[in-house]
Amino acid sequence: MNPPPAPSRPNPSGAELARWIDHTLLKPDAMRGDIRKLCDEARTHCFFSVCVNPVFVSEARRLLDGHPVRVGSVVGFPLGADSTGIKAAAAREAIEDGAQEIDMVLQIGALRARELTLVREDIRSVVEVCHAERVLLKVILETCLLSTEEKEIACDLCMQAGADFVKTSTGFSCSGATPEDVALMSRRVAARGLGVKASGGIRTRADALTMLAAGATRLGTSQSVQIVTEED
Repeated sequence: MNPPPAPSRPNPSGAELARWIDHTLLKPDAMRGDIRKLCDEARTHCFFSVCVNPVFVSEARRLLDGHPVRVGSVVGFPLGADSTGIKAAAAREAIEDGAQEIDMVLQIGALRARELTLVREDIRSVVEVCHAERVLLKVILETCLLSTEEKEIACDLCMQAGADFVKTSTGFSCSGATPEDVALMSRRVAARGLGVKASGGIRTRADALTMLAAGATRLGTSQSVQIVTEED
C-alpha cells in the first residue's frame, strides 16, 4: 500500500515524485467543482492519493473509479478534540463512503497532560475500525504544538496502538512540517516500520525532496501539481 523508499538518486522526475504525494484539498470552502479538479489532476499526474474532507469521499471515489489513485479522508480534523466514539464513527462512515486511508488527529491536549492511556486508546479505536476493512491509518501529531519529548511519546503511542503512519501536521495550526521533526519521527518509528507523512508547508520541489531525504515516506500537499511540474 505504501510508495517505494525515497528516491535514491538526487534528482527524481516529477512522475517519480508524484508516487509519494497525497494530493490534498481540505479547505472549508471547497466545492464539488474543486473536488472534480483535484481528482482530474490526480489522474493526470498519478499521485498516490487524494485527501478530502469526509463530505466529499463518495464523490472522489466515484470520480477515481477504475484508477489506481487512492482516496483518503480525515477524522477529528483539524483539532483532534472529538470524542473517541465520534472519531471511530466518523472513520467508519468515511470507509463506507469509499475511503481507503484515514488521517486522524490525536488528542493533543490529553497528550500534553500526559493522559497517555486515553491518547493510546483513542488511536486504537480508530485503528480497529480501519484495519477491520484493510484501511491505512495515519495519526497526525501536530508537531508544532509539542515538545521533543511529547513528539517521541506520541510516536510510541501510535506504535503501541497499531497505527500505520505518523504524520507531522494538519496544515491548519501555527506551522507545518520541518525536516527535523520528520527525521525525529522516522528514527522513533523505524523499528516498527511505520510510515512517516510530512504535511503542512510543502510547496516546492525543494521542499518535497528535503522531506523525503529526512525520512518521509509520504507527502501531503495542496501544491502537488506545482511540485511535479516544476523545472529541475
